[in-house]
Amino acid sequence: MDRREELTEFLKSRRARVRPEDLGLKVFNGRRRVPGLRREELAQASGVSADYYVRLEQGRADNVSQEILDAVSEVLGLDDAERDHLARLAKPVRRRRQRRTVQRIRPALQQLLNAMDGVPAFVLGHRMDVLAWNRLAAALVGDFAELPPKERNMPRRVFLDESSREFYPQWDAVAAESVEYLRLYAGRYPDDPELAELVGELSIHSAEFRELWARYGVKDKCFGVKVMHHQLVGELTLQYETFTLPDDPDQMLVTYSAVPDSDSDQALRLLTSWTTPAPDQADREKSRFPETAPELP
Repeated sequence: MDRREELTEFLKSRRARVRPEDLGLKVFNGRRRVPGLRREELAQASGVSADYYVRLEQGRADNVSQEILDAVSEVLGLDDAERDHLARLAKPVRRRRQRRTVQRIRPALQQLLNAMDGVPAFVLGHRMDVLAWNRLAAALVGDFAELPPKERNMPRRVFLDESSREFYPQWDAVAAESVEYLRLYAGRYPDDPELAELVGELSIHSAEFRELWARYGVKDKCFGVKVMHHQLVGELTLQYETFTLPDDPDQMLVTYSAVPDSDSDQALRLLTSWTTPAPDQADREKSRFPETAPELP
């Protein structure tokens, strides 16, 4: 992915969201060739020259200051995730190209997942790959052990598995969130070949993904609410929390919970009771939920 092209398209997409009238700028009669703000209008509102802003948007502004990025972000109304994304694109950290190593789950983390009775939980890694999960997460979202390692990926599930549209009643919102996080990840690691492969595969097979990817939206994963329709226990409205792991910022622990005494809470308890193995089955289950997580690419 070309950083300059990414920066150009991102700023163009953000300019398109803002009307000059919103900034108190006088709009002259005549046909406007672009929606939203023109480059000159954004430059004026940000307090920089039009020529400098053009170079910034094209990725040709060397040593751009944080003050200028803050001014542009303020005019465009960027949120925290968008501001961080802009900074990474405009002021990239030069890194020595390294061979990306296999992500590993610490044994203590897998043990924690296994001990979280009543709480569906899993760990996401690079590009939203599913690295580890517990028994209830497998019962709720799907048993990733049945999939090849390459297919244990949430965006692939959302866009390439037709059953996901029934599983997520609010599929459009889930799809947009998945793409927005991938875009944020792309800003952090623009030279990730596996990400380019994933984006290419999803673009070929999903028109919805192509449309969402072209919007250049970015969003970090943090917390929220998701609605799921399980084929056995019906519809659940679950709160999710995301925790970045201290030893690897590219690994995230995701947990789901229901409001106490709600219908969703009762459904989750029922699903838990069905997935708890009998004592004589515990040994057989260890191969699917080991104390040490398997290595995944």
